[in-house]
Amino acid sequence: MSDLAIFPLSDEHKMIQTAARDFAQNEIAPIAAKFDESGEFPRETIKKMGAMGFMGIEVPDEYGGAGMDTLAYVLALEEIARADASHAVIMSVNNSLYCHGLLKFGTEEQKRKFLPPIASGKAIGAYSLTEPMSGSDAGTMKSRATRDGDFYVLNGRKSWVTSGPVAEYMVIFMMTDPEKKQKGVSAFLLEVNTPGVTRGKKEPKMGIRASATSEMIFENVRIPAANRLGAEGEGFKIAMTVLDAGRIGIASQALGIAEAAYEAARVYAGERIAFGQPIGAFQGTGFKLADMKTRIEAARLLIYNAALSKERAKTSGGRYSEEAAMAKLFASETAMFVTHQSLQIHGGIGYSKELPVERYFRDAKITEIYEGTSEIQRLVISRQELGLK
Repeated sequence: MSDLAIFPLSDEHKMIQTAARDFAQNEIAPIAAKFDESGEFPRETIKKMGAMGFMGIEVPDEYGGAGMDTLAYVLALEEIARADASHAVIMSVNNSLYCHGLLKFGTEEQKRKFLPPIASGKAIGAYSLTEPMSGSDAGTMKSRATRDGDFYVLNGRKSWVTSGPVAEYMVIFMMTDPEKKQKGVSAFLLEVNTPGVTRGKKEPKMGIRASATSEMIFENVRIPAANRLGAEGEGFKIAMTVLDAGRIGIASQALGIAEAAYEAARVYAGERIAFGQPIGAFQGTGFKLADMKTRIEAARLLIYNAALSKERAKTSGGRYSEEAAMAKLFASETAMFVTHQSLQIHGGIGYSKELPVERYFRDAKITEIYEGTSEIQRLVISRQELGLK
């Protein structure tokens, strides 16, 4: 872990980094394997994270948050992910996908009602865009929101909703004008206990198993029109803007996973003796460690740059899509590379659940998939470079 010279950390940044590291290693790391095995949602540690300000780091204190910046957020998230990727993605969704969208597009009344429970960690937030047959192509969305006077009536089925089985509040996207495709999508704020909302099948995942994921089913769900986030038809723009922030969070999660896997490999390579010397002294292993460390530090630079780009956008009103996509693409692929190499260095013992290395490997894969696959990130980057919309 580095305090890079071109990104000097303030005392406040170092404080939250240290607090997150201590909490993660003392409170989360000892229970991570148990929750991975059971798939149980770690509600108690999430509440403690909320009390420490980790669930709404960039949310102003008047709305229940910590009132810090994006760099503080990625520093804290990285430390949580080093201990457990499941806790990290719960934290990421709360901060990036739920709170960020509300802060940027919500009315004052919406912020005061829907932010404090989530930013304080007293309740869990979720974000729902994906459907069984609609992912990156939101124009094919089948769910519908129909205006009925001062209400909207929601009908449809959503899939792969992170924190769906436990969330109390949700930002949800539904089609209000199907003929307009992407431009007919609108965003809504939902209290999950509203009549007609059903939590569907819980997904049996390969990794991040303590992060609950499920379908959500909506049958004639009536919500006030005042719960619409932004104007009708702005949902796709809101979703993509929010995903820019979310990709910085997932990049930070990937970095934390990679760091944990690298540190495990570095220690093992110094302790494991073969042919009379530590295996790290053999060039085949030493070069693996060199490549792992270099990619981790390169990923860190991209993430910190994306974080600072997001900070600049708060005043300029600009976008940071390319910076976020590059950070997410490189960090997620770095997490897969590093966890693979760490498992190779550990050999047979790395394949055993006696060590956390196999969990790091399973957890890393999802970072290349959710909040836009690596292929989508390459599409975002290339279209930005070519000046294409």
